[in-house]
Amino acid sequence: MVKIYVVDTNVLLQAPYALDSFEDNSVVLPMVVLEELDHFKKAEGEIGANARRVIRYLEQQRLKGDLLRGVELESGGTLRVEKNFVNVKLPEDLSAEVMDNRILRVCMGLSESGKEQVILVTKDILLRIKAQILGICAEDFTTDQVLEHENQYSGRCAVYVPEELFKAFKKKGVPVDQVYVLNEEGESYVPKLEENQFVILKADQSAKKTQLGRVESGVIRKLDYRKSSPYGITPRNAGQYFLQEALMQPADKAPLVIVKGMAGTSKTFYSLAVGLEKLLNHPTEEYRRILVCRPNAQFDDDIGFLPGDEQEKISPLMRPIIDNLEQLIDSSEEERYKNEEELQGKLDEIFGRGIIQAEALNYIRGRSIVKTYLIIDEAQNTTPDQIKGIITRAGKDTKIILLGDPNQIDRPFLDERTNGLSYASEHMKGSPLCWQITMTTEECERSALAMEAVRRL
Repeated sequence: MVKIYVVDTNVLLQAPYALDSFEDNSVVLPMVVLEELDHFKKAEGEIGANARRVIRYLEQQRLKGDLLRGVELESGGTLRVEKNFVNVKLPEDLSAEVMDNRILRVCMGLSESGKEQVILVTKDILLRIKAQILGICAEDFTTDQVLEHENQYSGRCAVYVPEELFKAFKKKGVPVDQVYVLNEEGESYVPKLEENQFVILKADQSAKKTQLGRVESGVIRKLDYRKSSPYGITPRNAGQYFLQEALMQPADKAPLVIVKGMAGTSKTFYSLAVGLEKLLNHPTEEYRRILVCRPNAQFDDDIGFLPGDEQEKISPLMRPIIDNLEQLIDSSEEERYKNEEELQGKLDEIFGRGIIQAEALNYIRGRSIVKTYLIIDEAQNTTPDQIKGIITRAGKDTKIILLGDPNQIDRPFLDERTNGLSYASEHMKGSPLCWQITMTTEECERSALAMEAVRRL
């Protein structure tokens, strides 16, 4: 049975390709959606770009036929604009002047005038609640949704290995079909391991004996950079050893690194340490610079309203990066803040020489970034479309590091299943060009208080 999907503006602003995602069903755009797209078309950043992209798409469909009667889509369905149902009565406490309520009125009119099932598709939770109250079926846009956070790919696992293979691991590695895990009933089975997945190997005759490895071409091999100390930093737990391994690999072998985990697990700190190691401590000439972007709720939308040039505008948003750099540049906790002017001078030198640069996320669009160590901090605040745009900007010899916590999202209409970080993690899983690691709660190294808060709050 053909369904009618009424699409809200916020779906199109986040996923401008959404109109092609409804298969052979009928897609309806209320007239108010066109008005809102017109309002957003001049907006700065991703919202404005997506609004213009949808408007161009609608123009292509208009040239094919009458949008009021409906035009056929490549997906097999139809698209039409609905301007009727202005006389449909809403409950007295719902004003007809409110944009969302005008969309509800279209849904009610369609439901009353036909036999097809009418479904409102919106990212707005409150609008979905109001729709349910009025007896209208409402759904989130699920095309970009991935698994719930606890079921998402973590890039790591723990397995058991026979004692004799465990002893020979560092020299020969261990074939992936020779390791096993136990299910809830205590039965053993061979797990499916992805390419580049990190592994904690446990000797089956003594589970206290462990070694760290990584899957490569069907074999679990030892870590290449286990004994490294980038910029004087030494790993403190298994997660940091895995993180160090992914970051230290050259761009031609590991061009994309995805790191998920709560605050305090040293994601940003370690990423900067490796970058500084390769550019300052032991220059490898792998990269020309470290480029840092830190998107959040204001980064892409409100930056144009802040005073100053680009660097002055994004400076407040880069403060977490500066905090990490202060610790890296002067490793002595006792001496670090005794001379604030000297510390600031060191920071100014790094930025002045162009070793580290900071840019707004929306300035990356359309560029080809080469020979760059690119850090996207707080990547959970990007949309799937944005994250695709970032990754496809990678030129030759560029390494992209996506960092973030899917449980800490500041951007409206994104959640742990629809943000760009989780989207990239699930879709790049198993790629030989992508290395991933999810830091665990126990690997929080920020402070004793931070760890105590994790346990109690």
